[in-house]
Amino acid sequence: MTAPFSLCLSPDRSLHPRLLVLVDDVAVKSSHSLFFNSLADRGYKLDFKLASDPSLALKSYGEYLFDGLILFAPSTEQFGGSVDAAGILEFVDSGRDLILAADSEMSDTMRIIGSECGADFDEDFNAVVIDHLNFAISEDSNEHSLIAADSFVKSNAILGEKDIEAPVLFEGIAHSVAPANDLVIKVLSASSSAYSANPDVSLGDPPALSGSKISLVSVVQARNNARILISGSLSLFSNKFFMSPVTKFGSSKSYDSSGNQQFAEEISKWIFHERGHLKAVHVGHHKAGELQEPQMYRITDHLEYSLEIYEWTGKDWQPYVADDVQVQFYMMSPYILKTLEHNGQGLYHTSFQVPDVYGVFQFKLEYNRLGYTSLSLSKQIPVRPFRHDEYERFIRAAYPYYSSCFSMMFGFFIFGVVFLYHK
Repeated sequence: MTAPFSLCLSPDRSLHPRLLVLVDDVAVKSSHSLFFNSLADRGYKLDFKLASDPSLALKSYGEYLFDGLILFAPSTEQFGGSVDAAGILEFVDSGRDLILAADSEMSDTMRIIGSECGADFDEDFNAVVIDHLNFAISEDSNEHSLIAADSFVKSNAILGEKDIEAPVLFEGIAHSVAPANDLVIKVLSASSSAYSANPDVSLGDPPALSGSKISLVSVVQARNNARILISGSLSLFSNKFFMSPVTKFGSSKSYDSSGNQQFAEEISKWIFHERGHLKAVHVGHHKAGELQEPQMYRITDHLEYSLEIYEWTGKDWQPYVADDVQVQFYMMSPYILKTLEHNGQGLYHTSFQVPDVYGVFQFKLEYNRLGYTSLSLSKQIPVRPFRHDEYERFIRAAYPYYSSCFSMMFGFFIFGVVFLYHK
């Protein structure tokens, strides 16, 4: 049994992942070179194109030319060649990954792509995130729009095991995510004192986005395991922000450089499946004491279920160890729910007795954890009742019925003798 999920940018698909980088200005290639170099050093092949290039194409003869897409062209209204917003969304639907960076002059096309991915950007023209209590002290900005953000998602799978100590510099547009959308994760959130507004216009009404509603950087783990990064700041990935010293307002602690470089590199590892990518292999089940997988089970049979789960580390597959992997024996509703035991080497197993109900059941495993690709495994198996020759001949619980039957026969015999021979 194989798992119905995509292996996005896993080593099984491409040993040298290809990334298309679309920019609206060729200067972005040099101004963000540290970020691009970190990707190249990890083995990615980057192809830089202007977003308006008439030769742009994501696929050729039905085959995609790239494994991932980086959109560093926030002001682009119309793409060149055969690329458009629908084509980019189809690219993600195929299981491939996307990084989208915006700024205050974001085009409607980029807003549509972001909205379709679960992020709604502030519609106010030239609005930026402002925070009068959590800004970075800077001589270049007196509007408190250079945010020193340090509210990170608590997930080692997404941001790595090493904590990001320095704040991340953010200057850009705010976006919000629907609380009911469990596919979108706020990776970098604004503080409760932040709000979105145009600094050049006096604020008359309360801002549409403020406080905890504002997300600075979000990620999406799609149902097909494609991953999307949505950032409201293109400058977050720039060399300037990577190397800038940071002093947060109200804090006596200064940092020689911001946490942007570590943040960008760690989040890109997650986006391109270098971390948090799971696969399930050798999924099987059989009767206890046997090795072959049967065509069906009989009610009250004892069976064993097992599988192996591994995680991609960027270099090789390592055993994935967790205590919350569960399997259901399912027919319309779960009849049995078992937590799988593991040996610490990636092998998960359990055993249970088939319920005294016959029909078509499923072994069903749904594993969804923050920062990890989802595993969805299922396989049908019939469960039959006992055949007529498989029941016990004399059941102890039926002894009263046996005795009543023989007593009736004996009584009828006595009645017949008395009736025939007694005058």
